[in-house]
Amino acid sequence: MYADGKICYLQIPATDIAVSAAFYGEVFGWEIRTRDDGSVAFDDTVNQVSGTWVLDRPPSVTPGLLIFIMVFDAVKTMEKIVAAGGTIVQPIGGDAPEITARFSDPAGNVLGIYQQKQ
Repeated sequence: MYADGKICYLQIPATDIAVSAAFYGEVFGWEIRTRDDGSVAFDDTVNQVSGTWVLDRPPSVTPGLLIFIMVFDAVKTMEKIVAAGGTIVQPIGGDAPEITARFSDPAGNVLGIYQQKQ
């Protein structure tokens, strides 16, 4: 469903698009696709947000605007992040009482994960 004001598209800085695409596909299950022009894009797991990786800007290593990705299990997702080449930069508890953690992807971008309370 399209709605005025909905966040719909992200451009994520990358140092190696294939590495970043593999990371987000493996950790979050994003569908990775190649466009007709050869660029690599993604769709999130509910087909609400899409985007691409870009090489022409530096990674966001210090959170200003901080994007959180919804997960069912923050602990298991943190394990997947590390196994796929990311780094946990803020473990669960830093935004208590919310269940969040922050990570750095293979390019150095800092994003968050958010687990809804049960």
